[in-house]
Amino acid sequence: MLEQLSLFDPAFCQRWRGWNHTWRPVREGGFDQRRYRLEPVPEAAARRFVAEHHYSKSFPAARMSFGLLEGDHLVGAVVLGVPMHPAVLTKPFPTLGPGRAAEISRLVLLDEVPSNAESWLLGRLFRLAADQGIRGLVAFSDPMPRILAGELLMPGHVGHVYRVTRGRYLGRGTARTITILPDGTVLTDRAAQKVRAGERGAAGVRARLVALRARPLPEYARAGIDLTPGEWLELALAQIGARRVRHRGCHRFAWPVGDRGWRRRCPIGLVELPYPLATDPAVTL
Repeated sequence: MLEQLSLFDPAFCQRWRGWNHTWRPVREGGFDQRRYRLEPVPEAAARRFVAEHHYSKSFPAARMSFGLLEGDHLVGAVVLGVPMHPAVLTKPFPTLGPGRAAEISRLVLLDEVPSNAESWLLGRLFRLAADQGIRGLVAFSDPMPRILAGELLMPGHVGHVYRVTRGRYLGRGTARTITILPDGTVLTDRAAQKVRAGERGAAGVRARLVALRARPLPEYARAGIDLTPGEWLELALAQIGARRVRHRGCHRFAWPVGDRGWRRRCPIGLVELPYPLATDPAVTL
């Protein structure tokens, strides 16, 4: 079953709770859209929900946050974020000006949400985003599975839910070497730079590494060892056994959003390709 699910089989829907993923069979059905609604929620609420449940344990630079509610109970969240580089949006949507495109940075549904909720949620998201003046959305799926002691920490995603919602597959993002932490999450270059430069958010990154058993920076100072934040970061990554791994690039999908005429005529700046079918080789931590 591990091999089958690591391919992100379209017969299953992924769910989350407490950083752990589970699977719900598509054939079970059960999603009744009349019981749910997707609406804007305060960023603080979305941040708490994503940090509590999503495997990344992190929250992106958010532009808009939406919650999936069953009654008054928050059972899912989707976040439109600001990517680290403008080209993430301008490459697929070269004619859209600033603020007219966004990235789907997080999509998290609890394990109690029945299968087949994703397509309804994304359809509703497209309408809500268009109401706010957005005309293009981009999303990425990470196809590199992470395995620790035989347990699947993070399955590889080929973006099946993006395919069924008619996302245009535009190939892979930039290939790069990434830093994978022992819990399967990625320490982004931006997060590392925050530590080195002492920028806002550096404390959260340091706490994340200390939680993985890195020696706290103040302990070195008390021992009379003077380290720069950058030197501490390199020591911390070595202590916890972080790995540098070559990543071939995440799969990229794009949707023009708005009225039907715009969706048909929207210029796309990248060549549309056949949908990916298999994940990359797994990384064993």
